[in-house]
Amino acid sequence: MGAVIALLTDFSSADSYVAEMKGVLLTALPAVTLVDITHSIPPGDVRSGAHVLRRVWRRFPEGTVFLAVVDPGVGTERAALAISSGGRWFVGPDNGLFTPVLDAADEILELPTPPGASPTFHGRDLFAPVAAALAGRTAPRSLGTAFTGAPVRFEQTEPHYEGKSVVGTVVYVDRFGSLVTNLTPELVPPYARIEIEDVDAGPLRRTFGDVPTGGLVCYIGSSGDVEIAVRDGSAARRLGMGVGGRVRARLG
Repeated sequence: MGAVIALLTDFSSADSYVAEMKGVLLTALPAVTLVDITHSIPPGDVRSGAHVLRRVWRRFPEGTVFLAVVDPGVGTERAALAISSGGRWFVGPDNGLFTPVLDAADEILELPTPPGASPTFHGRDLFAPVAAALAGRTAPRSLGTAFTGAPVRFEQTEPHYEGKSVVGTVVYVDRFGSLVTNLTPELVPPYARIEIEDVDAGPLRRTFGDVPTGGLVCYIGSSGDVEIAVRDGSAARRLGMGVGGRVRARLG
């Protein structure tokens, strides 16, 4: 199949930034397939970007190049990286964004900043040209040098037991206001009752239609993790909850 570049940013579509990056990519590779993962990561929210990347990257065919730019440290001393992992390439800043792919990484290159690159727009002037070159099968070692440091990783918060409960946290909030947690089906049996900030959200259900409109519903989301939503509403707004909120599954 032809070259595929998948884009993930916090740029939104309100300004010209995404279009400028795509212009660079299409100028270099007119026949490339560009896939927008999302450009609606909250501004500077690197952890949310990493969560979305974790969900999607293995869904794409081997050979895909991921151009991921959530870069609040643009223009600083943070490294610029190209990472080969799982038969795919990932291009972007070294700030934890690539935590989900590092365990499978087999090559990490540090990228030089081109002369004249804007210190506030490495997505266009540094990362997009490298992504296009990799998708065009340019020899990777011609684009950078072996990275000798330790890439930035986010510490993974693990659920833990407190008596007859297992306690986890909210790791992501989607655009519907659903709360994605780090609890898994292995930790939350069907008989458990789930609480968030002392609000009883009930047991696990199969889908949203299992509760009336406006009701809280807990279910195994499409990512395989426990999620909490409000049918036809926003759990984040209802509960005043965001990333880092505590979720408890009572087992007793």
